Amino acid sequence: MFSVGLYNWKISTGYSDIAVRIISSFVIGYLTYVTFVYVISYIRLPPTVILFGMFFSLVGILILRLIFVRLTKWSNLKSRVLVLGTGKQAARIVQLEQLGHASRFVTTGFVNLESVKPRVDQNRIIDMPDDLADYALKQDVDEVVVALEERRGQVPLAPLINTRLRGVSVTDYQTFCERVQGRIDLDALRPSWFFQSDGFRRSGFHRLIKRTVDIVLSLVLLIFTMPLLLLTMILIRLESPGGAFYVQERVGLGGKPFTLVKFRSMRNDAEKNGEAQWAQKGDARVTRIGALIRKSRIDEIPQVINVLKGDMSFVGPRPERPVFVDLLAAEIPFYQERHSVRPGITGWAQLNYPYGASAEDARQKLQYDLYYIKYFSIIFDLSIVLQTFRVVIWSDGAR
Repeated sequence: MFSVGLYNWKISTGYSDIAVRIISSFVIGYLTYVTFVYVISYIRLPPTVILFGMFFSLVGILILRLIFVRLTKWSNLKSRVLVLGTGKQAARIVQLEQLGHASRFVTTGFVNLESVKPRVDQNRIIDMPDDLADYALKQDVDEVVVALEERRGQVPLAPLINTRLRGVSVTDYQTFCERVQGRIDLDALRPSWFFQSDGFRRSGFHRLIKRTVDIVLSLVLLIFTMPLLLLTMILIRLESPGGAFYVQERVGLGGKPFTLVKFRSMRNDAEKNGEAQWAQKGDARVTRIGALIRKSRIDEIPQVINVLKGDMSFVGPRPERPVFVDLLAAEIPFYQERHSVRPGITGWAQLNYPYGASAEDARQKLQYDLYYIKYFSIIFDLSIVLQTFRVVIWSDGAR
């Protein structure tokens, strides 16, 4: 259920979508069970036990999910947030509040502390209370978010300290957005964020564990998909002239180039003029087999060779071509920081943002890449691998 997005507020939207995902999770679970039975025969269960167990659990989970979705629509079950600020950052919080059931908070008001023109509803703006802590407690505020455009000389330190000591959480805008969105807000990002924030674990132990997991996952994927890979190679060769594989220079760890290996999904003369091009939606250069393996992500599997060689990791930011890196680094601040880790076959940005085919798309995906780099952990990596199932099944963002 986790792997098909049933524990993600942003993915499961309607009742029919939730029902389809629950059924899909049961199918995946049953296939996993069959695989284990094939390997360890003595765990086999009687067919009647499996049938009744799956039927009653499916009905039970559908009912519980229906109740859960209805309950979580009530605003009084959401966190209550008081925002200090009325500018651009405050307006962004309003946008996050209006994401429907995916929003897990409501704003109780916006405290006017800035000289900038307000960007939020004038009716929701309040003056700074004489006693911020007392006001927050009386309004049942769970969290105070400091969202000031210019903090120098404007942050009410004493009232905030008192509020925090009285049991109300106090959070800065960037941290709040990281938690709510699962990404970094580039517009509010300052260079000091990289050394003042928690996270960015890069110890030798973490690198060793990550490398071990990379090798194990790559070998398992390669072994289990070998028949599929052989069939794909044959179909590519039969449909269009040229090799089954496509090699291309990409930028990896520390900005060093490496040769990436993929299944060829386009015509052999896709870039006959020698100019690098973004892949577009409905790209005419993509072959029929190429369209199929792109949607199912089969074209990405040969990259396990790059993982085994150490050029890539199983999870990380997607590697870009040098010509695009030079272009994007000139336009997007902090873009080169994504090369502080090995690029990956799958990643946090791939789960949360569709296929990127422009500088703006790259900018949006960088926000997720920086979030991944900051909060990296082995558990986070494994959760991304599991959630990649939903990207493959629903073909999210494929081109």
